[in-house]
Amino acid sequence: MTPPPARRRRPGVNGTAPAHNLPRRGAVRRAQAITTYGVGSLIAVDHESFIVSGLDEAEQSWNRDESPRIHERRLARVLEVDYFRLPPASDDTSRDGLRVRRFPLMHSCPECNDLQRHRDFNPPAGRSVCGTCEVDLVPSRFVVACEAGHLGEFPYWQWVHRSADRGATTAGQCGGKLKMRTTGRTSSLRSILVSCTCGQAPEVSMEGSFRRRALKDLGLKCRGSRPWLGASALAQECGLPLRTLQRGSSAVWQPVLKSALSIPPWSDGRADPLAEHWDALRRYDEREHVKIYLDGVFKGKCPIPLDEVMELLDAEREEDPDSESAPTFDHRYRALRNKEYERLRAGNDESEQSHEEQFVCETPLGDQSVLDPLGVAGPMLVKKLREVRALKAFTRLVDAESSTDSSEIPLSESPLRWLPAMEVHGEGVFLRLDEDRLGAWEKTVAVAARVDRMCTAHQRVLEQRADDPSRVVPSPATPRMVLLHTLAHVLINEWSLEAGYPAAALRERLYAADDMAGVLVYTATSDSAGSLGGLVAQGEPEVLDRAVRSAVRRAEWCSSDPLCMETEASGAGGINLAACHACVMLPETSCEHNNILLDRALLVGTPENPEVGFFAEILHP
Repeated sequence: MTPPPARRRRPGVNGTAPAHNLPRRGAVRRAQAITTYGVGSLIAVDHESFIVSGLDEAEQSWNRDESPRIHERRLARVLEVDYFRLPPASDDTSRDGLRVRRFPLMHSCPECNDLQRHRDFNPPAGRSVCGTCEVDLVPSRFVVACEAGHLGEFPYWQWVHRSADRGATTAGQCGGKLKMRTTGRTSSLRSILVSCTCGQAPEVSMEGSFRRRALKDLGLKCRGSRPWLGASALAQECGLPLRTLQRGSSAVWQPVLKSALSIPPWSDGRADPLAEHWDALRRYDEREHVKIYLDGVFKGKCPIPLDEVMELLDAEREEDPDSESAPTFDHRYRALRNKEYERLRAGNDESEQSHEEQFVCETPLGDQSVLDPLGVAGPMLVKKLREVRALKAFTRLVDAESSTDSSEIPLSESPLRWLPAMEVHGEGVFLRLDEDRLGAWEKTVAVAARVDRMCTAHQRVLEQRADDPSRVVPSPATPRMVLLHTLAHVLINEWSLEAGYPAAALRERLYAADDMAGVLVYTATSDSAGSLGGLVAQGEPEVLDRAVRSAVRRAEWCSSDPLCMETEASGAGGINLAACHACVMLPETSCEHNNILLDRALLVGTPENPEVGFFAEILHP
């Protein structure tokens, strides 16, 4: 999505001079600086292309005065930072914003067909036009990247001057100038022709440039270019194979997002004044040692009573994962989810909390036994919640959802004690599935066979996308996970009709493991649609009973049936089964798993095997 052009603004606050002389190029929503246009991503503004700068102190890419701190201790601990920052605001009082750099530098002129670096066109200051033809320049459609996250210019000169006996020689030796034109006959790469005025090489098309070995056959390897870090980042010889990508491809940048709900005892904000000291405090087991540390830091005026500090330290240690060796990030993040699941089951009554409490979860007043025939148990009304979603890192050419630490690219060259994040305040409904009924259903041979096909397809896709198969993480597909995931999707679709919420304003949060079988559907927007009470009302047992039955009946039929239900594989790489945009898929902002690992047959069954469906009994009593 192309951001809108920047609005006209005053030179600065109260008419003062701006904080810098850099021109404004566009505007994006605050949340997009985390999910869409984060550090290292490419952003198109009108007919120009830029890359978002890193977060190094020397680069000053974020104005810290316009990036308020937010705190979420549980998530900060897992991500090994002290706090988080909101992206700089974009309003009439803003004097700064996100810093960007022009990338790619290679541009072409549609009039004279020259293909060269932007500065070589001698454009007027502040404009991106050909100095000779005075027409808008076109940024290169193609870039190259490697799995280590490096990003570079497409090697046009080597591509034109390749030959069987000469290979790819050093760029610029021929003394000619590159030209690019399109024939307009087709929309394929065959219609994009590149040539050199030296006459030593024939005009060639871009066809074949996306082959996996296309650049390797030219003898080219990654040179470690990191344009988002600027000139201060030294390029290091990487040596990994390069891949050609479209500039707007989703493979160029995928965010690694991690989130957490604020739950007691951290959800009332009382621990925030000590945000930068918890890691140090954890080293002390004795009360006296904690008191000595606090007295030394705050000169005897600690903002939190010592008793509360000790309670918070005890609560934090309870979340430590049970592991004899040093816990990995996945273990710590799973422990975070486990604690949320326990708190959602236990609840947190509003009457027993202060006004500052940001997590209120109560048991509905209605008779929950009406849900027993559905296999649904323990619904909870989450009347207040706060979610902090942080940008941990990003990936290129690697699926961010299944990435490992080694394939994730940090947001700065030097270590940071903070990360960019967004906070969402809203409400939700939490429900669980009956463990006994779920356990019996999971053991069904037909169910295991369907999920095994999805798991195999997903694992194959993950291995195909990785140059090193040994670094691929296992697919998370299990019968329990796919069932909960699909159920969350059909409930979101149902509540978008019944409760008046747009589907994009709702979000799922899955708790699927051997000891967890729950799903939280909550408002995922920070505007007025976040906490109007309409979603909480859907959690009352009688209303929830009608909603689940209606959602399952809707899932029984798709406008693409019988093709949708009978397909052997659907979606990219065949990762889904009976799932399409006409039945269960959602806006990607609402889904934790990018609309993969879905199968509505696990809800309703198939004509041949009705017992595959967990809710088949309510459809065929």
